[in-house]
Amino acid sequence: MEPNESPTSETADLAEPAMLRGRERQRGKGATLSDELKDTLEDLIVSGVMKPGARLDEAELAERFKVSRTPVREALKALAATGLVDLRSRQGGVCVARISLPMLIEMFQMMAVMEGLCAKFAARRATEAQKLRMSALHDELTSILASGDHSRFYDVNQDFHDALYEASNTHYLAEQTRALRKRVRVYRRYVTFQPGRMTATIGEHGAILDAIRRNDPGAAFSSAIDHVSLLEDDIVDLIAALSDQDGGAP
Repeated sequence: MEPNESPTSETADLAEPAMLRGRERQRGKGATLSDELKDTLEDLIVSGVMKPGARLDEAELAERFKVSRTPVREALKALAATGLVDLRSRQGGVCVARISLPMLIEMFQMMAVMEGLCAKFAARRATEAQKLRMSALHDELTSILASGDHSRFYDVNQDFHDALYEASNTHYLAEQTRALRKRVRVYRRYVTFQPGRMTATIGEHGAILDAIRRNDPGAAFSSAIDHVSLLEDDIVDLIAALSDQDGGAP
């Protein structure tokens, strides 16, 4: 499978109930079936299996996951609260939320500032263990890029950014940064897999790490912003990808 390809709907249909059952076994006492279904649907949305604009019919989802409609309804309401689902879409009914291009660019701009702040605080607060964790993930990404396993690169890149948020030793900032990154994740994939982007990521991560190791908050902030910000070419590529997704519609 190519890095920018999603699993087929047939494969996804077979995997999803099993995914839910796996979550069921791991669920803590305080969690509910609707919580687990929410997490499963969220994974499918942010990974791009369920694409922006896709209809989400309660009855179909209940049958698909072998649950009643009540947890489906509760899960969809919870996803709507995070912005991943639109309960009153223009197409009618419930859909995976779309984001307009102007809003998406704003979200990437905000993402850059928030990640910059995480890096800034990491340069001041990161423990030695947290720095070593980021370094290990950076080395792993370098090896993965050399092997050409692009899908794995994307996953470990997520781990690197999670480690950065952890190293910031913040609470609200890290939580909100994770939430926004999740919101734009499916769109970020379009940029990540552009030619040369992963190679550039290695150098940009290196600059962030170097600033954190030197305890240089200003350099860490600037390096993180530069890494996340959409450049002109990125925006052009994103527009093209979104146009293809919409069947050529502007």
